Amino acid sequence: MSAHSPTTGTPDPAPSRFARIRARYAKLVAVTMFLTFDLIMFGAFVRLSDSGLGCPDWPGCYGNVTPIGARADIHAAVQAMPDGPVTVPKAWIEMIHRYVGTLLGILIIAIVFMAWRHRKTLAQSPWLATIILPAVCLQGAFGAWTVTHQLMPVVVTAHLLGGMILLSLLTWLSANQQAHIPIPADARRWRTAAIIGLVLLFTQLALGGWVSTNYAALACLEFPTCHGEWVPPMDFKSGYSIIRALGELPSGEIISQDALTAIHWTHRNFAFVVLIYLGWLAFKLKRIPGTRGPARLLNIMLLVQLLTGLTSIFLQWPIVIAVLHNGGAAVLTILCITLIVRLSHAGRADPPPVGAVASTNA
Repeated sequence: MSAHSPTTGTPDPAPSRFARIRARYAKLVAVTMFLTFDLIMFGAFVRLSDSGLGCPDWPGCYGNVTPIGARADIHAAVQAMPDGPVTVPKAWIEMIHRYVGTLLGILIIAIVFMAWRHRKTLAQSPWLATIILPAVCLQGAFGAWTVTHQLMPVVVTAHLLGGMILLSLLTWLSANQQAHIPIPADARRWRTAAIIGLVLLFTQLALGGWVSTNYAALACLEFPTCHGEWVPPMDFKSGYSIIRALGELPSGEIISQDALTAIHWTHRNFAFVVLIYLGWLAFKLKRIPGTRGPARLLNIMLLVQLLTGLTSIFLQWPIVIAVLHNGGAAVLTILCITLIVRLSHAGRADPPPVGAVASTNA
């Protein structure tokens, strides 16, 4: 039955208005989520192309809004250090990343505004959307600290993880805008297993970020052994000393090859723990209606991550493959969050349309 106005008997425009608001909100969240994914990929390109200090100040470029106004300063920096971190292309790469990050912040502000203004129409708490706002602000702060702390590994790794957390929150919010897919109530028991999988994945993301920010991707150039040994000489204490400058130890000494090997070897071997666990989880969830699609994609992406990781070693870390490897990690994060949300909704029916008026006329 269609809703009708109680006074005129004509179709009530309220339900369609509510539907349009919900559709606009869902599209805004989806676009923002997609932009966050793109920003993670582009952030990997910034890092891997050594463009993180293309503009060595923040938020501008030598105090200018664009590198165009900073041409004289960039030229002077290139003259002083021809092989240094500052060049015109690197300045543009770094500033484009900042511009997109600013746009992302604006979109998140719009999401929070809509979440509160239309909270009754959306029939959901606005607090998840609200939490995303300080998360993106903190992410912006880490972006600034990345520059001001001269690519300090712990700051850059935290910035990478912050991007993944932001993507997770937006994925969760986006999933809540979709109609609940029918899933048997007993499937809810797999939610804890999916959360454990997400924790393992984030541990691997942290280890991978530590590899990237310490430029340890080529510390082992063969596979499955490293330097011709299954367990090569390694210095874990130095490799995982947290508070230190890029390429240095806390003492100020240059970081050793054994320390870089420890960083690489740990990430490489923990990858198999994540691969086996998430592969097992995907195998189990493929049997459940409603989680079958994301579970299949999870299996495919695990294979893609394995191939891009191995290719990076064999081809000595080409930047395209490295960026794809980072993107694959982001997709795995999206799939794990999607599975957790769907399993949390197991056994639930779709809520009734908000604002719908019961019809009294056939």
